[in-house]
Amino acid sequence: MAKYCSNCGKEVNENAVICVNCGCSLESTSNNQSVNVTINNNTSSGVSPKSRLVAFLLCTFLGGLGIHRFYVGKTGTGVLWLLTLGCLGIGSFVDWIMILCGSFKDNNGLVVSEWNN
Repeated sequence: MAKYCSNCGKEVNENAVICVNCGCSLESTSNNQSVNVTINNNTSSGVSPKSRLVAFLLCTFLGGLGIHRFYVGKTGTGVLWLLTLGCLGIGSFVDWIMILCGSFKDNNGLVVSEWNN
């Protein structure tokens, strides 16, 4: 017998406790049980919420100071870029190419690929 989520209406596994689509609890829980659910839509798609355009412009104009790395949350390498002037410009140039090609990642490992976030 099929089971459906009362919140979103999607079909779910008959043994499921939460809906994988919306995170809604499917069963009432007793006083001794609790269900904790965290849904992050960005991790499922692998796309960072950071703007690729902002990262590109920061890297273009302030790449030697590592400001683009601070922007995406990479503070450790941001400090390294700041102290070494972007690893003598080579690291900043590599980052610039990676941002331009769409392969630059933020501190969570998500690709910074959307130009207009």
